[in-house]
Amino acid sequence: MQSYTIGQAARLLGVSPDTARRWADAGRVATHRDESGRRLIDGKDLAAFSVELAKSGSGGSTEEEASYTSVRNAFPGIVTAIKLGDVAAQVEIQAGPHRLVSLLTREAVEELGLEVGMEATARVKSTNVHIDRV
Repeated sequence: MQSYTIGQAARLLGVSPDTARRWADAGRVATHRDESGRRLIDGKDLAAFSVELAKSGSGGSTEEEASYTSVRNAFPGIVTAIKLGDVAAQVEIQAGPHRLVSLLTREAVEELGLEVGMEATARVKSTNVHIDRV
């Protein structure tokens, strides 16, 4: 299972590291320490918290968290749900306050090794959402 530092979680949630640290200190999201003493958040816990945060309307991008990319319509976030069918799959990503859903092949999900709690980027082109593993 992938874990995230407070800084990585803050970027995925669209908030400052100080905000993410305050949320962790208040017990809103569970953390544990690695062998170096850094606080980490399990991917599944971060995925659940990102969904809760988006529903409450208290998350989202801040002006200080500007995106530095030439790629438009790219939404870095965390995988919050995967529904696999025999041929097709549905992947949900929470990118700050935005919930994106992509329908793709089961094979693509398996090749990317996507799992709930994993960091991924949704790229939107017209009405299609493409998923990039980070």
